[in-house]
Amino acid sequence: MSFLTMVYAYLFYFAALVLLAGVTFKVVQYARTPAPLKIPTTPAPTTRSGVVFRMTREIVLFESLFRGNKWTWIFGWIFHFGLFLVTLRHLRYFMEPVWLPIELVQPFGIYGGIAMVVGLAGLWARRFFVDRVRYISSPSDHLILALLIAIGCTGLLMKFVFHTDVVAVKSFFIGLYSFDPQPLPGDPLLLLHLFLVAALMIIFPYSKLLHAPGLFFSPSRNQVDNPRERRHIVPWAKRLEQE
Repeated sequence: MSFLTMVYAYLFYFAALVLLAGVTFKVVQYARTPAPLKIPTTPAPTTRSGVVFRMTREIVLFESLFRGNKWTWIFGWIFHFGLFLVTLRHLRYFMEPVWLPIELVQPFGIYGGIAMVVGLAGLWARRFFVDRVRYISSPSDHLILALLIAIGCTGLLMKFVFHTDVVAVKSFFIGLYSFDPQPLPGDPLLLLHLFLVAALMIIFPYSKLLHAPGLFFSPSRNQVDNPRERRHIVPWAKRLEQE
Protein backbone atom coordinates (compact mmCIF):
# COMPACT_ATOMS: atom_id res chain seq x y z
CA MET A 1 0.00 0.00 0.00
CA SER A 2 1.43 3.36 -1.04
CA PHE A 3 1.75 6.24 1.39
CA LEU A 4 -0.88 8.23 -0.52
CA THR A 5 -3.39 5.38 -0.40
CA MET A 6 -2.76 4.89 3.31
CA VAL A 7 -3.26 8.60 4.06
CA TYR A 8 -6.57 8.77 2.23
CA ALA A 9 -7.76 5.47 3.67
CA TYR A 10 -7.19 6.71 7.22
CA LEU A 11 -8.70 10.06 6.30
CA PHE A 12 -11.95 8.46 5.17
CA TYR A 13 -12.05 6.11 8.14
CA PHE A 14 -11.72 9.11 10.42
CA ALA A 15 -14.26 11.16 8.45
CA ALA A 16 -16.80 8.32 8.48
CA LEU A 17 -16.33 7.85 12.23
CA VAL A 18 -16.82 11.56 12.92
CA LEU A 19 -19.85 11.69 10.63
CA LEU A 20 -21.61 8.68 12.14
CA ALA A 21 -20.76 9.51 15.75
CA GLY A 22 -21.59 13.19 15.34
CA VAL A 23 -24.91 12.67 13.60
CA THR A 24 -25.91 9.94 16.07
CA PHE A 25 -25.07 12.20 19.01
CA LYS A 26 -27.07 15.11 17.59
CA VAL A 27 -30.07 12.94 16.70
CA VAL A 28 -30.15 11.52 20.23
CA GLN A 29 -29.84 15.05 21.58
CA TYR A 30 -32.73 16.22 19.40
CA ALA A 31 -34.85 13.25 20.46
CA ARG A 32 -34.25 13.96 24.15
CA THR A 33 -34.97 17.67 23.90
CA PRO A 34 -38.40 18.28 25.46
CA ALA A 35 -41.14 20.08 23.57
CA PRO A 36 -43.19 21.58 26.42
CA LEU A 37 -45.55 23.49 24.16
CA LYS A 38 -47.95 22.55 21.39
CA ILE A 39 -46.62 24.83 18.64
CA PRO A 40 -47.37 23.45 15.17
CA THR A 41 -47.25 26.11 12.48
CA THR A 42 -50.80 26.70 11.33
CA PRO A 43 -52.65 25.70 9.29
CA ALA A 44 -51.57 22.38 10.73
CA PRO A 45 -52.90 18.82 10.34
CA THR A 46 -55.14 17.47 13.07
CA THR A 47 -54.22 13.80 12.59
CA ARG A 48 -51.00 11.80 12.69
CA SER A 49 -51.41 10.76 9.05
CA GLY A 50 -51.78 14.43 8.19
CA VAL A 51 -48.47 15.14 9.91
CA VAL A 52 -46.81 12.41 7.85
CA PHE A 53 -48.21 13.95 4.67
CA ARG A 54 -47.08 17.40 5.77
CA MET A 55 -43.56 16.18 6.54
CA THR A 56 -43.41 14.44 3.17
CA ARG A 57 -44.32 17.67 1.39
CA GLU A 58 -41.73 19.52 3.45
CA ILE A 59 -38.97 17.03 2.67
CA VAL A 60 -39.74 16.58 -1.02
CA LEU A 61 -41.11 19.97 -2.04
CA PHE A 62 -39.76 22.36 0.66
CA GLU A 63 -43.29 23.66 1.15
CA SER A 64 -42.58 26.22 3.87
CA LEU A 65 -39.62 27.62 1.94
CA PHE A 66 -41.82 27.95 -1.14
CA ARG A 67 -44.26 30.04 0.86
CA GLY A 68 -41.48 32.14 2.35
CA ASN A 69 -39.25 33.03 -0.58
CA LYS A 70 -39.64 31.81 -4.14
CA TRP A 71 -36.08 32.54 -5.29
CA THR A 72 -34.53 30.78 -2.31
CA TRP A 73 -36.91 27.88 -2.90
CA ILE A 74 -35.95 27.58 -6.58
CA PHE A 75 -32.21 27.51 -5.97
CA GLY A 76 -32.53 25.40 -2.82
CA TRP A 77 -34.69 22.79 -4.53
CA ILE A 78 -32.42 22.67 -7.59
CA PHE A 79 -29.39 22.12 -5.36
CA HIS A 80 -30.98 19.42 -3.21
CA PHE A 81 -32.48 17.53 -6.13
CA GLY A 82 -29.17 17.71 -7.97
CA LEU A 83 -27.39 16.46 -4.85
CA PHE A 84 -29.86 13.58 -4.63
CA LEU A 85 -29.09 12.51 -8.21
CA VAL A 86 -25.34 12.89 -7.65
CA THR A 87 -25.53 10.75 -4.52
CA LEU A 88 -27.38 8.01 -6.38
CA ARG A 89 -24.84 8.16 -9.20
CA HIS A 90 -21.93 7.81 -6.77
CA LEU A 91 -23.39 4.71 -5.14
CA ARG A 92 -21.82 2.69 -7.95
CA TYR A 93 -18.44 3.22 -6.28
CA PHE A 94 -19.59 1.38 -3.17
CA MET A 95 -21.30 -1.73 -4.53
CA GLU A 96 -20.51 -4.68 -6.75
CA PRO A 97 -22.53 -5.64 -8.69
CA VAL A 98 -24.24 -2.32 -9.31
CA TRP A 99 -28.01 -2.45 -8.84
CA LEU A 100 -30.12 -1.81 -11.93
CA PRO A 101 -31.78 1.39 -10.57
CA ILE A 102 -28.32 2.84 -9.91
CA GLU A 103 -27.24 1.96 -13.46
CA LEU A 104 -30.33 3.66 -14.88
CA VAL A 105 -29.74 6.88 -12.94
CA GLN A 106 -26.14 7.33 -14.14
CA PRO A 107 -26.88 9.72 -17.06
CA PHE A 108 -29.18 11.83 -14.90
CA GLY A 109 -26.51 12.08 -12.22
CA ILE A 110 -24.33 14.08 -14.62
CA TYR A 111 -27.06 16.68 -15.04
CA GLY A 112 -27.59 16.51 -11.30
CA GLY A 113 -24.01 17.66 -10.78
CA ILE A 114 -24.60 20.67 -13.00
CA ALA A 115 -27.88 21.46 -11.24
CA MET A 116 -26.17 21.15 -7.88
CA VAL A 117 -23.55 23.78 -8.75
CA VAL A 118 -26.14 26.11 -10.30
CA GLY A 119 -28.34 25.88 -7.22
CA LEU A 120 -25.41 26.51 -4.90
CA ALA A 121 -24.29 29.50 -6.96
CA GLY A 122 -27.76 31.00 -6.61
CA LEU A 123 -27.84 30.39 -2.86
CA TRP A 124 -24.39 31.91 -2.46
CA ALA A 125 -25.28 34.93 -4.62
CA ARG A 126 -28.20 35.83 -2.36
CA ARG A 127 -25.78 36.11 0.56
CA PHE A 128 -24.04 38.91 -1.34
CA PHE A 129 -26.88 40.69 -3.11
CA VAL A 130 -29.81 40.46 -0.65
CA ASP A 131 -29.19 42.99 2.11
CA ARG A 132 -31.00 41.24 4.95
CA VAL A 133 -29.39 37.90 4.09
CA ARG A 134 -25.94 39.45 3.77
CA TYR A 135 -26.37 41.05 7.20
CA ILE A 136 -26.98 37.72 8.97
CA SER A 137 -24.46 35.68 6.95
CA SER A 138 -21.43 34.50 8.90
CA PRO A 139 -18.04 33.43 7.52
CA SER A 140 -18.99 29.79 8.13
CA ASP A 141 -22.00 30.19 5.81
CA HIS A 142 -19.73 31.32 2.99
CA LEU A 143 -17.13 28.65 3.70
CA ILE A 144 -19.69 25.84 3.61
CA LEU A 145 -21.13 27.07 0.32
CA ALA A 146 -17.63 27.45 -1.11
CA LEU A 147 -16.79 23.91 0.00
CA LEU A 148 -19.91 22.46 -1.62
CA ILE A 149 -19.32 24.37 -4.86
CA ALA A 150 -15.69 23.25 -4.92
CA ILE A 151 -16.79 19.63 -4.52
CA GLY A 152 -19.28 19.99 -7.36
CA CYS A 153 -16.86 21.79 -9.69
CA THR A 154 -13.99 19.35 -9.15
CA GLY A 155 -16.37 16.48 -9.80
CA LEU A 156 -17.60 18.04 -13.05
CA LEU A 157 -14.04 18.78 -14.15
CA MET A 158 -13.14 15.13 -13.69
CA LYS A 159 -16.14 14.15 -15.76
CA PHE A 160 -15.69 16.55 -18.67
CA VAL A 161 -12.04 17.68 -18.68
CA PHE A 162 -9.53 15.80 -16.53
CA HIS A 163 -10.58 12.16 -16.53
CA THR A 164 -9.44 9.73 -13.86
CA ASP A 165 -9.39 5.96 -13.44
CA VAL A 166 -12.85 5.39 -11.97
CA VAL A 167 -12.29 1.62 -11.79
CA ALA A 168 -9.33 2.15 -9.48
CA VAL A 169 -11.33 4.64 -7.42
CA LYS A 170 -14.10 2.07 -7.01
CA SER A 171 -11.60 -0.59 -5.99
CA PHE A 172 -10.20 1.78 -3.38
CA PHE A 173 -13.57 2.45 -1.74
CA ILE A 174 -14.76 -1.15 -1.88
CA GLY A 175 -11.44 -2.13 -0.32
CA LEU A 176 -12.16 0.18 2.61
CA TYR A 177 -15.02 -2.13 3.64
CA SER A 178 -12.66 -5.06 4.13
CA PHE A 179 -9.85 -2.91 5.53
CA ASP A 180 -7.83 -3.71 2.42
CA PRO A 181 -7.69 -0.46 0.42
CA GLN A 182 -6.50 -0.80 -3.13
CA PRO A 183 -4.12 1.73 -4.76
CA LEU A 184 -5.69 5.14 -5.22
CA PRO A 185 -4.90 7.09 -8.41
CA GLY A 186 -2.64 10.06 -7.77
CA ASP A 187 -4.48 12.55 -9.99
CA PRO A 188 -4.31 15.95 -8.24
CA LEU A 189 -7.90 16.86 -9.06
CA LEU A 190 -9.18 13.54 -7.72
CA LEU A 191 -7.17 13.93 -4.53
CA LEU A 192 -8.53 17.45 -4.06
CA HIS A 193 -12.09 16.26 -4.69
CA LEU A 194 -11.79 13.43 -2.17
CA PHE A 195 -10.14 15.69 0.41
CA LEU A 196 -13.00 18.17 0.13
CA VAL A 197 -15.58 15.39 0.49
CA ALA A 198 -13.81 14.11 3.61
CA ALA A 199 -13.74 17.65 5.01
CA LEU A 200 -17.49 17.94 4.40
CA MET A 201 -18.10 14.66 6.23
CA ILE A 202 -16.10 15.90 9.21
CA ILE A 203 -17.82 19.27 9.58
CA PHE A 204 -21.33 18.04 8.73
CA PRO A 205 -22.42 17.09 12.29
CA TYR A 206 -21.34 20.46 13.66
CA SER A 207 -22.65 22.81 11.00
CA LYS A 208 -25.93 24.21 9.73
CA LEU A 209 -26.01 21.32 7.28
CA LEU A 210 -27.46 19.27 10.12
CA HIS A 211 -30.88 20.69 9.29
CA ALA A 212 -31.31 17.49 7.26
CA PRO A 213 -32.08 15.22 10.26
CA GLY A 214 -33.12 18.16 12.42
CA LEU A 215 -36.22 18.74 10.31
CA PHE A 216 -37.77 15.54 11.64
CA PHE A 217 -37.56 16.84 15.21
CA SER A 218 -39.04 20.28 14.58
CA PRO A 219 -42.10 20.67 16.85
CA SER A 220 -43.58 23.25 14.52
CA ARG A 221 -43.71 20.56 11.82
CA ASN A 222 -44.10 17.19 13.54
CA GLN A 223 -46.89 17.98 16.01
CA VAL A 224 -50.58 17.26 15.57
CA ASP A 225 -52.77 20.33 16.01
CA ASN A 226 -55.13 18.88 18.63
CA PRO A 227 -54.60 20.90 21.84
CA ARG A 228 -58.32 20.88 22.67
CA GLU A 229 -58.85 17.19 22.06
CA ARG A 230 -55.72 16.02 23.87
CA ARG A 231 -53.66 17.73 26.51
CA HIS A 232 -50.00 18.10 25.57
CA ILE A 233 -47.72 17.45 28.53
CA VAL A 234 -44.10 16.34 28.51
CA PRO A 235 -42.98 13.52 30.85
CA TRP A 236 -41.00 15.75 33.22
CA ALA A 237 -43.97 18.09 33.68
CA LYS A 238 -46.26 15.14 34.28
CA ARG A 239 -43.97 13.90 37.03
CA LEU A 240 -44.08 17.32 38.70
CA GLU A 241 -47.88 17.20 38.74
CA GLN A 242 -47.83 13.82 40.45
CA GLU A 243 -45.54 14.98 43.25
